[in-house]
Formats: sequence, structure tokens, C-alpha cells
Amino acid sequence: GALFAGIGGFCLGFREAGIKTSWAVENDAHAAATYRENFPDTRLIAEDVKTVAVKSHGLEAVDVLTAGFPCQSFSQAGTRQGFEDPRGELFYQIIRLIEEFGSNRPKVLVLENAPFLQYGEGGTWFMRVSNAIRKAGYWFKPDSSCVLDTYELTELPQQRQRLFMVALSTEFFRSGRFEFPSDPYKGQKELSRYVDFEGEHDGEYYLDKRNKYFSMISRAVRDRSCLYQLRKYEVRAKEPNTCPTLTANMGLGGHNVPFLMNGVGLRKLTEHECLRLQGFPTTFQFPETVPRAHRYKQVGNAVAVPLVTLLAERVRQRLDSERPS
Repeated sequence: GALFAGIGGFCLGFREAGIKTSWAVENDAHAAATYRENFPDTRLIAEDVKTVAVKSHGLEAVDVLTAGFPCQSFSQAGTRQGFEDPRGELFYQIIRLIEEFGSNRPKVLVLENAPFLQYGEGGTWFMRVSNAIRKAGYWFKPDSSCVLDTYELTELPQQRQRLFMVALSTEFFRSGRFEFPSDPYKGQKELSRYVDFEGEHDGEYYLDKRNKYFSMISRAVRDRSCLYQLRKYEVRAKEPNTCPTLTANMGLGGHNVPFLMNGVGLRKLTEHECLRLQGFPTTFQFPETVPRAHRYKQVGNAVAVPLVTLLAERVRQRLDSERPS
């Protein structure tokens, strides 16, 4: 099962590891449209998680429950309001649904959020999360969470650090032991496999030469095979074959959007390039009805699929190790 399913990054990663998603919950209408387009065989509940209940919605028991719960209130760059923010409060809906399953609760919980969740309010945020998970009947120890870096562990050239938490049901598992993926990716990073540095694209992706950011960014361009990013009021050049973290506010204007310079002009990455940089397959499509700004937001909110696959393989191994042979 998947809560806060977004466009299905967790579902894809787990499917790669042989674990299929039987139902998913996603409240955002545009994200739900993208999910439906790409997962026609999964039951999607496009409702506010607060209104979803195990009994009334007939949620079948699952081995694994994934939830990338909203991170804006727990992010270092966000509001930092934690559980004071209604979005932060949504974490407790995960706990409520688990409790509604009773003795049929998921064997494994896989949660994802911003790394700052561990440190906010002097560590109180994380303590609240840990206590709630343990009280719901799960092993959750200091080594049950880990910050994983997409750039370090996968072939993707995107720098992206996220906090992953894996909790194991005390009823099913004899211990809370879990090993996160840690083997660094040894191959070459090739940004040009994901980003078309030479080709022409729709005019909407290019920055108007009269735009105030145009001269700022183009003055910084030294290497046309690199990406450039406007952060607050400075332009940062990324190292070769490196993409900065793709964020949910990419569709809102010049900030945080990676740019490249080619013979045509200065353009931002297309939403399809961003999808690939998150490891979504070329078969993955946005419905025509989803506006471009929402496509960027969906990609920025997603998890990197190959990273989730590595994690899902570990989850599968752990489940298999506990089943009677």
C-alpha cells in the first residue's frame, strides 16, 4: 500500500523489486491524474488521507506500507513549523491507519522525509515520530533510519539526500535489524544521457533575454556542458555531470530551476528531463490535462526510483529471511 503516493515513485521502485502495490492514496488531483495514467491496474483512492478509513474504504492488508509524508514543515528550507503545521500533522494519519488494521497491520513501514526532520526542535520532531511508530507496534531503533544520497548510490547524476525510515512489526520480526543500501555506485555519471544539451525545445523553456535573471545566469556560464542554478541572488555552477536537487517549487519561476546554455539560448530543464533525472522510465507519461507547473512540482515531490529499488530489494530480503522456509 502507498500513502501520499504522489506520481508513484515508491510504487515503481517496489515493483522493480517484485513487490506490487494493491492500493494507493493521493489527494492532489493533478498528481492523481498522473498516477492513474501510469498505474491503471492499481486501485487509487484520490481523497484526503484524513477521510480514508480501513473499513469504509475496504483497504486490504499489505506486507509493506510506504509513505513519503509532506516534508515542507520539516525541511530546513521550508517553514520549520514541524507538527505545528497542518501538513506536519498528517504524519499521525499514517499511525491512525496502521492502528485501524489491528493485528493485520503492515509488516514493514517505509517512510521518507527531509533529513532535517532528525534535528528540528532540538531532535523533538524525530523523537515524536519514533515514539509513535514504536507505540504502534514496530521496532524502531537508532539504525532504523538513514539519509540516502541518490548521487552516491545510483547511476543518476542528481544530488539528492533524503531521510528514509524502515520500521519492522514486532509481531512478525524477531528483531528490528535492517541494513540500508550502502554500496557506492562505481560507474561513470553521464548527465548527457538525461539532459539534451544540443537540441532545440519549445520556446516556453527558454528564458526571455529581457528577463532580469537572463543576464545574471548567462554571465556565469563558463562551460556549456554544465548546469547553472539561481539560489536566492547568486548563480551557482554545478560540477560537470551533476544536477542539483530537483525541488517541488521548480515550476514557480527562476529560483531553484537548473538552466543550461546552448546555441539557441538559456533554457530550463524540461519536465521530461527532470523525470529522467529522478529515474522514471521513458514510458512514464504526464496526461495532457496536467499543467506544466504541476508537472515540475510532481517531479520535485517524487522519490528517485533507482534509490527506492535498492531499498525495496533490502526490504524484500528482510521479509523473506523471516518467513518459514
